[in-house]
Amino acid sequence: MSEEKAPARKVTLSRPCILIIVMAGVERFANKGVGSNLVTYLTGVVGMSTPAAAKSVVAWTGVSFMLPLVSAILADSYWDRYSTIAVSSLLYILGMAAITAWSVLRRRMPRPTLFLPLYLMAIGQGGYQPTLQAFGADQLGIGDKDDDDDDAEPAGLTAEEKGKVKSMFFQWWYFGLCSGSLLGNSTMSYVQDNFGWVLGFAIPTGVMALSVAAFFCCTPLYRQQTQQQQQHKGGASSKPSQSGIFKFVKSIIPSQKISLPSKDDNGDAISELELQEKPLKAERGEAKESSQDEPATPSVARVILGLLPIWAILLIFAVIFQQPMTFFTKQGMLMDHTIGHAFVIPPAMLQSSITISIILLVPMYDRVIIPLFNAVTRGTGGITVLQRIGVGMVLSVVAMVVAALVESWRLRVTNAAADGGGDAPRRLKIFWLLPQYVLLGVSDVFTVVGMQEFFYTKVPASMRTIGIGLYLSVFGVGGFLGAFLITALEMATARPGNSRGWFSDDPREAHLDNYYWFLALLCFISFVLYTHLCKFYSGKNASGK
Repeated sequence: MSEEKAPARKVTLSRPCILIIVMAGVERFANKGVGSNLVTYLTGVVGMSTPAAAKSVVAWTGVSFMLPLVSAILADSYWDRYSTIAVSSLLYILGMAAITAWSVLRRRMPRPTLFLPLYLMAIGQGGYQPTLQAFGADQLGIGDKDDDDDDAEPAGLTAEEKGKVKSMFFQWWYFGLCSGSLLGNSTMSYVQDNFGWVLGFAIPTGVMALSVAAFFCCTPLYRQQTQQQQQHKGGASSKPSQSGIFKFVKSIIPSQKISLPSKDDNGDAISELELQEKPLKAERGEAKESSQDEPATPSVARVILGLLPIWAILLIFAVIFQQPMTFFTKQGMLMDHTIGHAFVIPPAMLQSSITISIILLVPMYDRVIIPLFNAVTRGTGGITVLQRIGVGMVLSVVAMVVAALVESWRLRVTNAAADGGGDAPRRLKIFWLLPQYVLLGVSDVFTVVGMQEFFYTKVPASMRTIGIGLYLSVFGVGGFLGAFLITALEMATARPGNSRGWFSDDPREAHLDNYYWFLALLCFISFVLYTHLCKFYSGKNASGK
């Protein structure tokens, strides 16, 4: 009887863990309240061109996702996660308050100064988001033996049951993020377009400040990996030492080879990873056997380097991930986004359809999708994390194909109406964009959640903030790659009288459909390479089960 009740008792999220998820959703509301409609603000209010605004938003987003890798090293090596959250949250609020102040003094402020508060906000987000996620995972309390955590709840869970708890956390974490994003996309874009940008920026700032205040008020409830807890364990550090990080970085620089797990690996790579965690955590005085310490760090380095091929392949998906905030929104501005004669739909509000599809799908994932997958494959193991990522990549290709077809149709309708004359050219309804938004939302449920779990479970427990930083850095580098692609294609497709090529501000000369076809092709090639790379990764190891 006890064996039957244990899984039901343990496969749940603790109350502090749920509180952290709610706080993460509030952070997404504040972030999306500023960023989701930013391209409209830059083009319609600040006066930037469409390509310049798109590249600015993509670069800003890229920096926001790159900085977590730096803050992760800070959280796991120099500070604890709680302290990192505390400092970065204050920078976050300061940046948002500065953006609100800039919108008030806009007419007196030079245009470049807008990016100072934006990037201050990015610095705060870079420390807040990944550390909060790792801190939330600390609240699971599943009694991980490999971590030697004496304070963890007695569990006796199997590896498969622990994997289920982790998967549940990452799914509901993403559910919380998308719930906050939904509110930010829908309400704030409407407020900004109808009641003014000052109020549209002030509301997210105030909500974020309240969220941080709630975080500090709930401090006694958290399970913290602090120095006091380390001393209670007898002086062993629960995070990698500074010298360990320096050894790890030093070992990467001269390395010329990337070691991937064997296709027939039954867990040896994970076993080796956990065995090498002890030397990484040990203090200097405890490193008595130097001959054993030296090979430890290169072993961990090989495991981390083994993640880089998957990391690189996912960059094109990260480029597609940026489209709703940039060209999808601009595409909607060129379409008829009115209902009747009174209500005007802000184009950025359609981003809410992504989060709605995610919110509806996440609760159905374990109850509908997994049983359906088992029925098709005639198995009982469900879908591995690598398979989950692959399904999302395929859906993103389909989404870009649909986006290209809709944009081609929009161009034909607009040009035909212009050639036929008339007072007002006929335009497509903005609701024709919904399929591409929904497809990207479904794609996110598979790929983004899978990426979170993959990078979290493939690193030692003492470096899990760094694992989350690696996952977020995919979107950071993907943002810079997206900006580079826009610049390169803008130059390659420029023509006399149309210096911006596919990205022309003239809706009759622009060819976003070609850009979408190009992204679909790149993502398809990435998926083919991904399927070959997966042969070197064990599905069991990748899923963390």
